[in-house]
Amino acid sequence: MIKATGSQIIVKLLELEGIDTVAGLPGGYILPLYDELNRSSIKHVLVRQEQAAGFIAQGMTRSTGKPAVCMVTSGPGAMNLLTAIADARCDSVPIIAFTGQVNTNLIGTDGFQEADTFGLSFPITKHSMMIKDPKDLLTAIPLAFSIAVSGRPGPVLIDLPKDVQTAVVEFEKWPEVQSLASQKKSEFAKRFATPKNQIPSIVKNMAESLVLAKKPVLFVGGGCNDKKASSAIKDFTSIYNIPVVTTLMGIGAVPRSSSTNLGMVGMHGTIAANRAMHDADLILALGVRFDDRATGLISQFCPDAKILHIDLDAAEINKILSAEYSMVSAVETVLPLITANLSKEKPSSCTKAVAKECEAARKEWIKTLTELYSRTESDLAGRCKSVPKQSVNPRAFIRDIPLMAQKAGVKESNIIVTTDVGQHQMWSAQYYPVEHPRQFLTSGSLGTMGFGLPCAIGAALANKNKRVVCISGDGSILMNIQELITLAEEGLNVTVFVLQNGSLGMVRQQQMYLFNKNYSASEFKKEPDFLTVAKGFGIDAIDANADPEWYKKAFTKGPHLVRLNIHIDDNVLPFVAAGHANIDPIR
Repeated sequence: MIKATGSQIIVKLLELEGIDTVAGLPGGYILPLYDELNRSSIKHVLVRQEQAAGFIAQGMTRSTGKPAVCMVTSGPGAMNLLTAIADARCDSVPIIAFTGQVNTNLIGTDGFQEADTFGLSFPITKHSMMIKDPKDLLTAIPLAFSIAVSGRPGPVLIDLPKDVQTAVVEFEKWPEVQSLASQKKSEFAKRFATPKNQIPSIVKNMAESLVLAKKPVLFVGGGCNDKKASSAIKDFTSIYNIPVVTTLMGIGAVPRSSSTNLGMVGMHGTIAANRAMHDADLILALGVRFDDRATGLISQFCPDAKILHIDLDAAEINKILSAEYSMVSAVETVLPLITANLSKEKPSSCTKAVAKECEAARKEWIKTLTELYSRTESDLAGRCKSVPKQSVNPRAFIRDIPLMAQKAGVKESNIIVTTDVGQHQMWSAQYYPVEHPRQFLTSGSLGTMGFGLPCAIGAALANKNKRVVCISGDGSILMNIQELITLAEEGLNVTVFVLQNGSLGMVRQQQMYLFNKNYSASEFKKEPDFLTVAKGFGIDAIDANADPEWYKKAFTKGPHLVRLNIHIDDNVLPFVAAGHANIDPIR
């Protein structure tokens, strides 16, 4: 017989699951677990605010595809974590969160630092558990990992009363831990999947529809942002010449340099992508959910197109737009079957005319980008109360980051990009040349400011041989700026870029275009000296406005912060206002 405390069971099972790093912040009601953690092989990363622990776990998971773990104490600790949990749920990120809780006999008595974490978390997790019997940990933890990664991935929260962590139990043997592959094939994943006997006929119907299409478009989302799905798409497009557009979360699934990639669709999408979707007669939608930021005015989004929809989540099929044919399945499982079926026939869309039209649309997109790259301060002069003495074109700067890194000896393939949320996020999505899946990590559906820095820390922890670039703004960086000390402690290869324009840029932009320039609470009266702040945290600080050779320092070993001033009136364009069609943007 094996005798162990609840905390010993948790730590042992995490080790069996292959967890070697966790992020968190201790407190009274999770101290028994921390006591045991300090005796284990697992590395702990100490954050300065609990929200960051969840985003660090996300950075590890988003960059690798493997579930990561965070842990915090009860009450305010757990409640601070909930934003990161909700963000993971919205973007389908499989993380496991452990939260401390008061002793079981105190639950419901308003004890010190008690909060109903289970109840609060239930709507924003894929699954939540409260453990009241330490023996249940032996099944609950393996189940949590299985649920997190199977089907549509998502976060699982386990609430741990303190007495459950300290109680001693006896059991015969440690449970067997499933491999990640077998977890994904679990019964949980199969419950709503398209029955195997129906797949051949649906594949045939989809292939026939593609053969007959005159203006097809491949619509790629976050469900394709991994190596297997990306490879399946590459094989598909090698025999079927089709324009490709992506959602924000799908960036990286198709290389930016691909000749058929027309860019991102939606509110700040490219003119070429939005026009292609509007004019399409068939949409093959892979791992997308037709969210409002992508579709704009839904009645004008691909109004004449037949839709073929493949997604892991049955709830997304026919939720926003009805599909002619659909499958609940992983893209990497089904798309090769469609590709094999298509290879038997020559689709009508593989004509030179369609290829030429796609090429022309891509050239127009690149031309627009080039014009915006070359925008200077003089183009903005007279449109605001003052023009900074020095300001940088953010588009050209972001586009050139991998070029500057290469000059400093860092290969493009060894860079992972994280962003915060705001104008810099959209510029990054529009202009950073993302070539690989899991290379571009951003908060999509929830749009959480403060995401970028801790996510970058997580990505760097899980990818020691890569350089992580965090692109932030002077609004977003302040949301979790305390994590600069975590970054300094870990000495990670992270370069933080802070684009400073003295405002909440995206809010101000909408006030400019939609609220008659009534800039309510969007312009900062005071700003910190980010270079001094970074130095105070022990981070090397670089002023890109003053040092044209900033890149020589910014990509050397260890953490760096690069500050650059941008113009307050430099806005993200195109911009589709609410209630308008994607083909009717502000240009």
